[in-house]
Amino acid sequence: MSLRIIAGTLGGRRLAIPKDRRVRPTADRVREAWMSILADALEGARVLDLYAATGALGLEALSRGAVHADFVELADPSLRALRANIEALGVGAAATVHRGDALRFAARLAPHAYDVAFADPPYGLDAAASLAALFHRAPFARILSVEHEAGLTLAGGDTRRYGDTAITFFRAP
Repeated sequence: MSLRIIAGTLGGRRLAIPKDRRVRPTADRVREAWMSILADALEGARVLDLYAATGALGLEALSRGAVHADFVELADPSLRALRANIEALGVGAAATVHRGDALRFAARLAPHAYDVAFADPPYGLDAAASLAALFHRAPFARILSVEHEAGLTLAGGDTRRYGDTAITFFRAP
């Protein structure tokens, strides 16, 4: 499988993928639609990439005008790939990597700490629903977008479906 930055200043650049069968990179066509939906919110934004893995979502946001991205990842193989991608793209000054549990990290954030938050949690662990519930109680970003299985319904958001994948967008009050 090949993974690349789709558009922006880093468009076309390839990303390292961790050697970990649990990692399920978001398909290019889904990521392209995701970024198009958020295009107006990305310019000058501080973004958060939860369950970052390769960092593709946060790196794509940086490529499209975000000024800073924080990445949260727990797994060592993903952390190695994420750090390699940040270094290869030369965006270290605009990126901060946090090793830890994404849900715990988000739970500690102040309201509206970020402009845009991305999350691509593992399927089948209820992480998407838990993150959405946390956001409803304490919105840590102006916009939260969560990738999940298409059959899962996350209440209170705008869901877009792409085959067996869905992205639900939540906006802070």
